[in-house]
Amino acid sequence: MSAPSRDPGPARAVRIGTRASQLAMWQANRVAQLLRLGPQAPPVELVCIRTEGDARTDIPLWQAGGRAFFTREIDHAVLVGQVDLAVHSLKDLSTAIDPGLALCAVLEREDPRDALLARSAASLQELRPGARVGTSSLRRRALLARARGDLTVLELRGNVPTRVEKLARGEFDAIILAAAGLKRLGLERHISAYLAPEQFTPAVSQGAIGVVSRAGDERSASWIERLDHFATRIATHAERALLRKVEGGCQIPLGALGSLEGDRLRLQALVCSLDGTSAVAAQAEAHLRASSATGDGAAAQRQAAELGERLGDELLAQGARGIIEQQRSPARVDLP
Repeated sequence: MSAPSRDPGPARAVRIGTRASQLAMWQANRVAQLLRLGPQAPPVELVCIRTEGDARTDIPLWQAGGRAFFTREIDHAVLVGQVDLAVHSLKDLSTAIDPGLALCAVLEREDPRDALLARSAASLQELRPGARVGTSSLRRRALLARARGDLTVLELRGNVPTRVEKLARGEFDAIILAAAGLKRLGLERHISAYLAPEQFTPAVSQGAIGVVSRAGDERSASWIERLDHFATRIATHAERALLRKVEGGCQIPLGALGSLEGDRLRLQALVCSLDGTSAVAAQAEAHLRASSATGDGAAAQRQAAELGERLGDELLAQGARGIIEQQRSPARVDLP
């Protein structure tokens, strides 16, 4: 007579590390919701982790010294086993993933554009000369200087609702935020105008959510990898390869936007000086030899990286290197 089988008990919960801001919680809850929709889904727990970016509100984001300002502590929690997954705005994640970690999923992208929120204007062109425009982004500062050098650009920190409230209180005449965050939080009614990517090229990976796991953690990967959105993964992979090629460890005013339609991957990018007087733009495309239909995602990512690196080389050859050196110089434009 065989022994009765043992009840394994409830499955261990998948622990998701996240910041506690409203947008970060929305993103983590979205990942949790998608996980729970799967067959035999495990329990999911959210673990809030405070990052340096949450604590250091006294400095502009462009002075933060790297793209891990909002991710480092959460990724460390994954490495040491405190949590199983980290959910990030992909644009906050360094282009070089730390050893021991893997970007196991990139969710379908929301609107990648920048959005203008203004108290009494329907477009950037309608803002009065000298109008106070708030942003925390070096890229947006440079592009504002290029488009409207007569505006007064001021530093803007805080989570998305806080920034919208500062505009409503009259601290600014307008602010610029990512359309994706506004839409995810149901705040798109505050948008006065969307800024065209040709003029305001978005930040690399803007609008995309990345999920990080421990390398080799097959249990967590098995749950999360099915959430990976092929077109978003490939487009952002090209953007991140371009940024890695161009930035050289320096925070610079650079925007890039990729798009995948069928087997055609298009990539556009722009580097602009802080005073807006110099800008270099380029675009390129590639026909992928591998697609989602072939199941060879690794090959498609290699081709995407090649496209990003090639376009990065083109930007550097056309003058982006000089703009980068200007940004590194102690004599660069002082920001209020």
